[in-house]
Amino acid sequence: MKAVILLSGGLDSSTVLYQALADGCECYTISFDYQQRHLKELQSAAAIASSTGVVNQVVKFDLRLWGGSALTDDTINLPQDRSLEQMSQNIPVTYVPARNTIFLSFALAYAETIRAERVYIGVNALDYSGYPDCRPDYIQAMQEVFRLGTKLGREGVAIAIVAPLIHLKKTEIIQLGNQLGVPWELTWSCYLGGDIACGVCDACRLRLAAFAELGLVDPIPYGEVRS
Repeated sequence: MKAVILLSGGLDSSTVLYQALADGCECYTISFDYQQRHLKELQSAAAIASSTGVVNQVVKFDLRLWGGSALTDDTINLPQDRSLEQMSQNIPVTYVPARNTIFLSFALAYAETIRAERVYIGVNALDYSGYPDCRPDYIQAMQEVFRLGTKLGREGVAIAIVAPLIHLKKTEIIQLGNQLGVPWELTWSCYLGGDIACGVCDACRLRLAAFAELGLVDPIPYGEVRS
């Protein structure tokens, strides 16, 4: 079956691509250049897609037009050196308003055009970031949008949203990725977007903590890492 995979180049979405391939899907990946602070992630998305023999498509648009997030507005400081407890208290400024709704809309249009049966997305409800568009009730609601908002859906052939990581801890995602053979050295999670990962933003700290909990070494290079 055909599947469209949302691929950011990060740990989660890379695992999802490898899972979709393991599920026997003919995969079509799609990434987004929305002028995010960490545009470097698109290099990782291309590398991960290439590692599987899949050609990645990049959709470009500019969410800096209205900002609203530390990832699209350079005047908003990125949180740094936060503990996992601090990360879990509020939805952080790295939340990009309606980002997954935008991404899923593009993926849906692509999937309906190529008559794909599935759209895979690497959302995770247990991530300390707690983004509202990464939760099960959101995915359920978007599934209804997929059914009602497409010709295929109205004809009774709804495109399924598959979120295989939604109930997994970050450590469990890494374990799954290891089983699937995900090349972690090609992935990118850092929000800062420098030549090497900063080691202090929320994304870096979540990733580093998960590898450390498993007794593993994250293979990507980091700058300053503080405990």
